[in-house]
Amino acid sequence: MSTNAASTPHRAPAITKPDGSMVRVLVVDDEHSLTELLKMALKYEGWDVRTAGDGQTAVKVAREFRPDAIVLDIMLPDIDGLEVLQRVRADGTETPVLFLTAKDSLDDRIAGLTAGGDDYVTKPFSLEEVVARLRGLIRRSTLTLAQAKDPVLVVGDLTLDEDSYEVFRDGTPIELTATEFELLRFLMRNPRRVLSKAQILDRVWSYDFGGKESVVELYISYLRKKIDAGREPMIHTVRGAGYMLKAAG
Repeated sequence: MSTNAASTPHRAPAITKPDGSMVRVLVVDDEHSLTELLKMALKYEGWDVRTAGDGQTAVKVAREFRPDAIVLDIMLPDIDGLEVLQRVRADGTETPVLFLTAKDSLDDRIAGLTAGGDDYVTKPFSLEEVVARLRGLIRRSTLTLAQAKDPVLVVGDLTLDEDSYEVFRDGTPIELTATEFELLRFLMRNPRRVLSKAQILDRVWSYDFGGKESVVELYISYLRKKIDAGREPMIHTVRGAGYMLKAAG
């Protein structure tokens, strides 16, 4: 196994749920030694961790365990990770998902994100990277959104409720993944302000993405399809500078 596990991840301040209970994480991979390493690293974070070695088991455990985040390998021996995610989503859960993929191809990563995943890492990876990305996903999930002081953001006919996790454009509900929600939230907290890709990476992803600013372009395109499709656009590209959200009209 090529995963870098030579060092134990540096322990950052523990993340817990608003009620103080442990964060629950499900790790899904058919490589037993890898799941055990990830389980050890995530337990070190103070989290409750379950594992699964195939897709069918993962769906069953997800329904019983109700994890707050899922680490999900795309290549599994029975059904693939994309199918697992579809079945989990069909149960009505928006649990953040971090995909693991051995395919270092853009098409594979885009497929995972389009299917509703929130982030990905490509094997080989370090345990520190997985922990950092999971912490970022969990921080911006509904676990912490419920603690926001100003729950409703409004820009023009676009509203975002940080408590209920609902987004509406001109009264029409818009379904977003956890990452899309946080990106839109950042844009809406800074209306008519140009935000650079670097600023967006730092705020929305909460870790060093290795300068891969293309992920910002990808998520901006996702948001445009959901927010601006068939309507006067609100998300604007400022060439050479970044992106800006402003009321239509």
